[in-house]
Amino acid sequence: MRVCVATIVHHPEDARIAHRQIRALLDAGHDITYVAPFTDCNVTPDPRIRAIDVPRAIGNHRRRALKAARGALSRGVEGADLLIVYDPELLSRLPRRRPATVWDVRGEAGATSPRRVLPSPARRAEARAEHRLRLILADDSYRDRFSLPHPVVPDTACVPENPPARPGRDRVVHIGHLSEAGGVAELIETARRLLPHGIRLDLIGSADAGVRPLLRDAQREGLLDWYGYVPNRHALRMAEGAIAGLSLPRDAPGRRPVPAKIIDYMSRGVPVVTTPLPAGAALVERTGCGVVVPFGDVGAVARAVLALRDDPTGAAEMGGRGHAEALAHHNWPDHAGAFVGQLEEWAGRPVTSGLEIGLLEAWHAI
Repeated sequence: MRVCVATIVHHPEDARIAHRQIRALLDAGHDITYVAPFTDCNVTPDPRIRAIDVPRAIGNHRRRALKAARGALSRGVEGADLLIVYDPELLSRLPRRRPATVWDVRGEAGATSPRRVLPSPARRAEARAEHRLRLILADDSYRDRFSLPHPVVPDTACVPENPPARPGRDRVVHIGHLSEAGGVAELIETARRLLPHGIRLDLIGSADAGVRPLLRDAQREGLLDWYGYVPNRHALRMAEGAIAGLSLPRDAPGRRPVPAKIIDYMSRGVPVVTTPLPAGAALVERTGCGVVVPFGDVGAVARAVLALRDDPTGAAEMGGRGHAEALAHHNWPDHAGAFVGQLEEWAGRPVTSGLEIGLLEAWHAI
């Protein structure tokens, strides 16, 4: 099977796309064409794939990427049996002649858009898309957004069989994209409160433009170390041995999936400190793999970290429970076969080909 995989929004080393889905397809013997922003992200393509470079759509700088996308997708689907796209933006740039097309739905409708999008056009666009494409969902919580049933391919991790290093005593970590809504201010203030206790904060991930000055100032002040984007497999190794992994998103309306970073911490035996977004907090409390703290309560975060540092046996037990849960229920190799099998079933069987999703054109004009 020949598969074209395409994104103009995500980093080419995105864990879900590159290190789970593409790798599973390669391991199953399929040929991959990957349309992605390699140059803009300073990434050398995997030699096992055919790479098509495109500009990256980021922030308000999206026009060049959108303009290049249609031609790149047309080249990418030549001879392909299946096309997988990961960005709502690409739904309005699909080639008129294309194979069976799959949209991998992750995040909220309009979440990648730099401008405010009214819910009703976004929802109508999604409804139109699900009748013209195949959909896979990244979380069960997305089912309510669609009228038809669609398979779920959950965000998981590649979990080592044996638990990694026991939690240490001198650093905490945060893996993933950094934003105001994701709790950057709380992370910086946590670092400030922990530093006198000999504990440093490692931030591993890219950041929204609006919070980068705050992060640079905090790093210059010596409060924390911000490493920027690091491929997931390396980021997870960096997390091993931390006192705790932090997940401090602010409260938000609607259902939200378990943050991927929580699964990442669990996979490496790192205790979790999280705010009480329902799905993530429920997992942490049910498995006993960490501590849930109130939204915006930096003092509670610092106290939780210090308590874990001062109770290494309890912290190791928390990390062990998280690792066991991740290995049993959130291990990507256990889901990879079903993912590949579903794509093989869909290959060459498009729902509707040769149609533009015109409503999405209006969506991006808002």
